[in-house]
Amino acid sequence: MDKLAVRGDAEIEEIEAMLLAAPEEEYMSPKQLAFFRQRLRDEEQTLLSAVKETAGHLQEAEPSADWSDRASTEEEHTLELRVRDRERKLLQKIREALRRIDDGSYGWCEETGEPIGMARLLARSTASLCLEAQERREQNKRRFGG
Repeated sequence: MDKLAVRGDAEIEEIEAMLLAAPEEEYMSPKQLAFFRQRLRDEEQTLLSAVKETAGHLQEAEPSADWSDRASTEEEHTLELRVRDRERKLLQKIREALRRIDDGSYGWCEETGEPIGMARLLARSTASLCLEAQERREQNKRRFGG
């Protein structure tokens, strides 16, 4: 069970408000890192449960003699596999974020070395770039088709 979810929405909102109100010199303090470590672990467990559920559902499917049923089942499987691939990529990002917590680089932009920002990390705990660096990367992808 998610340890943060056990606390309840009101308590989590209060913790998040405290994180947002913390002075700059407390950025990525041990308490803040512990909060994000737990949040990432909770997200990881939720994803692992979803992956197991998806895998079980794919294995349970029985083949059908009717071609339209088979086509429908194939379409469902394709969609589930796409979702599972997204989950796998997110799981990889979560594990990378946990490694950054361990090596002390979590919360700091990989490109600029500047703080990513508490609001951004609360919105996307796997963020590795500050907003400006992320926007530049997305502009370059659009411009150069990457």
